[in-house]
Amino acid sequence: MQCHHYDAWRCRSCTLLEQPYPAQLAGKQRHCADLLAPLAPGMRWLDPVTSPESGFRNKAKMVVTGTVEEPVLGILAEGGGVDLTDCPLYPAALQDAFGPLAEAVTRARLVPYDVRARRGELKYVLVTLSPDGDLMARFVLRSTESVPRLRKHLPALLDALPRLRVVSANIHPEHKAVVEGETELLLTGTETLRMTVNGIVLHLRPQSFFQTNTDVAAALYRQGRDWVDAAAPSSVWDLYCGVGGFALHVAGAGRDVVGVETSVEAVASARLTARDAGLDRTTFRAEDATAFALAQPEAAQPDLVVVNPPRRGVGPTLSTWLEESDVRHVVYSSCNATSLACDLALMPSLRPVEARVLDMFPHTAHYEVAVLLERG
Repeated sequence: MQCHHYDAWRCRSCTLLEQPYPAQLAGKQRHCADLLAPLAPGMRWLDPVTSPESGFRNKAKMVVTGTVEEPVLGILAEGGGVDLTDCPLYPAALQDAFGPLAEAVTRARLVPYDVRARRGELKYVLVTLSPDGDLMARFVLRSTESVPRLRKHLPALLDALPRLRVVSANIHPEHKAVVEGETELLLTGTETLRMTVNGIVLHLRPQSFFQTNTDVAAALYRQGRDWVDAAAPSSVWDLYCGVGGFALHVAGAGRDVVGVETSVEAVASARLTARDAGLDRTTFRAEDATAFALAQPEAAQPDLVVVNPPRRGVGPTLSTWLEESDVRHVVYSSCNATSLACDLALMPSLRPVEARVLDMFPHTAHYEVAVLLERG
C-alpha cells in the first residue's frame, strides 16, 4: 500500500508499511510460532487469515485541531494537527463522512481542544462504519456546554449523511491520555449501530467495543464457531464477551451459553441481539470475568470456555482456575501473543492443539491469534 502521509513523514503509524504485505504476514506468523513453540510442541498451524491492505478499518478516532472555521480531523503531531481524512486505511464510506462532520463542527461552533493551552471543547470525533454502510458518530467534548448547539444542528448533519444512524456526545472533562469519558449522551432516537457479521446482526452501542477490521473479525468468529461445533459442548462460557461476537456465533444447537463482560453497554447490546434472534438459552452478565468464574459452583462449570481478553491476557488467577477446573476445551483469542504465552504456561493440562494467526492490523506489528486448547 502506498501512503502519501507516510512518505511525507506526516504520519508514521503504519510501522511496517515499507515491507511487502507477504513479508509482514510471514513475520507475524514467525513471531507467534516462536513464542508458543516451547508451550505447544506438535500444535497444528492453520493458514493465516489475510486482510485487505487498504480500506479495511471500520472505525476512525480523529483528533480535532485547527479552528471552528477550519477544523482539522486526524492526529496530533509536534507542529499541530495533521489532516488524515484521506488516510488509505479508511474505506470510501468513512472518508466521505469526514467532510460533513467537519461542517457540523463549524455550524455548532464546537471549539477544538488545544492540548497545550488546555482550552476548547471538542477533543475527538469517533466514527464507526457498519458492513451495511451505516454510520455512528460520537463527539467527545469537555463539557455539556455545547451539546444544545450540537442538537440544534443535528438535522443538517443527518441530511448531509443519510446513512448516519447513531449520534452521541461523550463528556470527557479530564486532561489525560484517554480517548473518552464515562458519560454518553445519545442525540438520536436510534441507540445502536447494526453490525451484520456472518449473517448475525450484532448491536453496537456508542461505548461498546468492536474489532477494527470487520472482515478479519468475521473470520475470527467463524474459526471459533468451527472449533466449538467440533468439540460439541452442551455448555459454553464466553468470557470478555464484548457485544457477544463469539457467544452469539456458537449459540443454538441445544447449547447453554453465558457471556460475561464488564461493560454494561456491551452487555445491553448482546442481550438485544440474543432477544432478536430468539436465543433463550443464551444469557449475558455484566460482571468481571475472573470474579464470575471463581464464584460459580463446580457443578456449574461449562464444557468449553471462550476467552477474548484485552492485551494484558486473562492473568494468573483465571489461568489457574482454568487449569484446575473440569473444562475440557478452551478457545483463546488473543491480541497479544506475549501475554498469551504467559497464560498458557499456567495451564499445562490444557494442551494447545490448533492455532491461527489473523492479520487484524496490517502494516503494524500487531495481530490476533486464536488457539484451541484441549485437556490432555
